[in-house]
Amino acid sequence: MRVRRSLPLLVLVALLFGGCGGTKSSGSSTDRAAAADDAPLIDPGTAPIDKSLRPSPDTLPRIRAAGPSPARVTLGQGIRAGLAFDETSGRVLWSRDPQRVLPIASLTKLMTALLVVENTKPRDIVTITPAAPKTPGSRMGYLKAGRSVRVETLLHGLLMASGNDAAVALAVHVAGSQKHFVAMMNQRARDWALPCTHYVDPYGLAVANHSCAEDLAQLAEHALAQPRIARIARLRSAKVRIGKIGQRWLATTNPLLRTSYPGTIGLKTGFTDHAGRCLVAAVKRNGRVSVVVVLHAEDPAGAVKKTLQSVT
Repeated sequence: MRVRRSLPLLVLVALLFGGCGGTKSSGSSTDRAAAADDAPLIDPGTAPIDKSLRPSPDTLPRIRAAGPSPARVTLGQGIRAGLAFDETSGRVLWSRDPQRVLPIASLTKLMTALLVVENTKPRDIVTITPAAPKTPGSRMGYLKAGRSVRVETLLHGLLMASGNDAAVALAVHVAGSQKHFVAMMNQRARDWALPCTHYVDPYGLAVANHSCAEDLAQLAEHALAQPRIARIARLRSAKVRIGKIGQRWLATTNPLLRTSYPGTIGLKTGFTDHAGRCLVAAVKRNGRVSVVVVLHAEDPAGAVKKTLQSVT
């Protein structure tokens, strides 16, 4: 089956490339909605996750780019840093300045999503605080203060629409405040020995949110090993039901998914003026998954395609 393509105009004109910097409609002004019918309705064409390709989080390979890049990829000066690796083995296939510390925009949300799935169940109810709908930048929308929304609906808004509002709502739900949640994010970065990585907010709008391609590759391994994240990150579109306001479409910001690039199964985009256009892309070819990280790229999708042509 094919993913439904007849999306509403609002979805089709969503952010050309997702990240923290854009804005989206804040949605309906309907009064407080009941959460009983809040479960996401996924496109019927969505393929199930191939769990045979997903290592246990406890046995993930360590990704380290030692020495020169194994492969030469002609990308010109279009990106500042990047890394490609084989997901199963962790073998680095290509790299460019893999330890260079750079702002990462909404790639921040990989860590946010990881902490959310570790500390919640899909049907947990989140009460939207006033801070969430007021968060600047890209938004999931429909998050009126006081509204009750299920965690999994917000996780769709976080990973697909790159919603800063969803990030704040989830962070406060998990930790009681954004400050405490950010402390959890930084502690986890230390636990996983991610030396380039530091966070000051859960969505990535701040310039001080930074990492490097090598650390982000490790985070991608952890994200793909989490079925809840992997299932959402591969979606081109999804319909979610938000209480009494009914069903609403969400569209991915991933340019490879939006153009149906063969084999794409995720993962996350980011954009701000300081970070440029960033992309962590996972593509399944010949039974194996390759992950490509590109930071501050003029054409992230093009860079990923050229890299995959050279290393697979």
